[in-house]
Amino acid sequence: MTQTLEPPATESRPNDPQQRVDAWLAEFSEALAARDVARVTGMFATDSFWRDLVSFTWNIKTVEGREQIADMLGSRLDDTDPRGFRTSEPPTADGDVLSAFIEFETATGRGVGHLRLRPDADTGEDTAWTLLTSLQELKGYEERSGHTRVLGAVHGSDPDRRSWAEKREDEELELGRAVQPYVLVVGGGQGGIALGARLRQLGVPAIVVDRHDRPGDQWRKRYKSLCLHDPVWYDHLPYLPFPANWPTFAPKDKIGDWLEFYTKVMEVPYWSKTTCLSASYDEDAQQWTVEIDRDGERMTLHPRQLVLATGMSGKASVPTIPGQDIFAGEQHHSSQHPGPDGYVGKNVVVIGSNNSAHDICKALVENGVDTTMVQRSSTHIVRSDSLMEIGLGALYSEQAVENGMTTKKADLTFASLPYRIMHEFQIPIYNEIRERDKDFYDRLEAAGFDLDFGDDDSGLFMKYLRRGSGYYIDVGACDLVADGTIKLAHGQVDHLTENSVVLADGTELPADVVVYATGYGSMNGWAADLMGQEVADRVGKVWGLGSDTTKDPGPWEGEQRNMWKPTQQPGLWFHGGNLHQSRHYSLYLALQLKARREGIPTPVYGLQEVHHLS
Repeated sequence: MTQTLEPPATESRPNDPQQRVDAWLAEFSEALAARDVARVTGMFATDSFWRDLVSFTWNIKTVEGREQIADMLGSRLDDTDPRGFRTSEPPTADGDVLSAFIEFETATGRGVGHLRLRPDADTGEDTAWTLLTSLQELKGYEERSGHTRVLGAVHGSDPDRRSWAEKREDEELELGRAVQPYVLVVGGGQGGIALGARLRQLGVPAIVVDRHDRPGDQWRKRYKSLCLHDPVWYDHLPYLPFPANWPTFAPKDKIGDWLEFYTKVMEVPYWSKTTCLSASYDEDAQQWTVEIDRDGERMTLHPRQLVLATGMSGKASVPTIPGQDIFAGEQHHSSQHPGPDGYVGKNVVVIGSNNSAHDICKALVENGVDTTMVQRSSTHIVRSDSLMEIGLGALYSEQAVENGMTTKKADLTFASLPYRIMHEFQIPIYNEIRERDKDFYDRLEAAGFDLDFGDDDSGLFMKYLRRGSGYYIDVGACDLVADGTIKLAHGQVDHLTENSVVLADGTELPADVVVYATGYGSMNGWAADLMGQEVADRVGKVWGLGSDTTKDPGPWEGEQRNMWKPTQQPGLWFHGGNLHQSRHYSLYLALQLKARREGIPTPVYGLQEVHHLS
């Protein structure tokens, strides 16, 4: 994609992108039908990547290079029986790379994907560089939508004369008592709600449980200045996009209200005020026993599948620091921060320098509160407008929509980039941002702020995918750091006194309030709490790619650890991430659960090995 010269046409390869892609897909389909694995793999570049989302592997799996592709096909080709590969719209050319959205079928379902072709350096023949295949629906179990939508009204003679509302009420009374859920989703934020909506549309009996009073409280109860740092085009939920007049960056209370509205209109079976107390798996019965407290009522549920949708940023990580027991002021994690009200006239020390730390510090100083940010390690900063214009604009922006980009196409394009080479696409973007915002970064560094752009200068997205931390999307706080309005201190915290925070170099910071903006632990911490450490260790670390960069230890695994796919613990799944990931990957998780519900064979190729326990 960095090439700018179109390669010359040859007798065997015309210049027309549609003809070239059609020719490749025709040969690909023929080779697959003939079960000629060698012929198929010969159509891929030596340094090629095939990313599959459930359609071939019943997994979320990337195979790299011809040898791995051959192994996957040798294991899965007969059962998958793929056919009908075709373009869904005209391909495009970018230098010597052709890109095409594709459609296909398998024995069990229908899929879409994305293909990139580039000419072989020796022969000039088109070879596949990247291929994405993703399952979209199961044959015989399609969602009722469009021409197949349910009627809703009772027309003609029907022995069941209950209204829609009466049927819903009866269903709610039975679920969890007379009728056990096939899936129990623990966690009712955007991830759990999106998955609940998908399962509802697929007819899978499920319950989403959450400890808060109302859907959306996960957002409402955060500090009052919280807004999404991702733009609206990136954040739609399944089925119901945000209205065209929705704010570009949604305030937390609007998100909370949208989630509550969404839960109701999508009829997600949602139990609020519900705490999951424990869960154990019966290997023989292949079901869970889950003890819950539903608004004071103790209940036992027996789902076949248990999904932890507690969020990758759900389990607060609070450091243990000497002196916390004698500190006379207030201490809390950023997830419990109420906002600046009530802190005027006090000294607040915020430990941390990533998104939450900046947001909290900005709100505090804007309300006249004396605030110090303690930066313990370097932080990646990217200005919001630069990220929107350079980093996201081609896929998620008003201009992208006007250019014909849909959310589905944007998601497929983003998903089509293999993680192994994604940083190569990100580095030029952040080099451009660094040059564009040079004065901004110079001012920050002059104020003593310790900046980084990731281990390999690949910026925000790779930091997020690898470790889920270490960055801030600037919406104004950095100017306050640069001019000294937000005070800045550096180093690890050594201890607390009755009225101060003492750093490792002896610096003493007067403090009436300490806010721990210290991030969150791995999602398998929730598994340990509910099911015990043995289960958590069987599953292993959740999140990260194995990139062998800071906080993402190797070996290379190539996909997000344990997310949206089968784990080493039967019947246990993890679902989370930002709104974009909750929307996109909820489909693939829901299809895997639906297939199991209907007894469709789901042989998993490449079940993730466990390399790290936490």
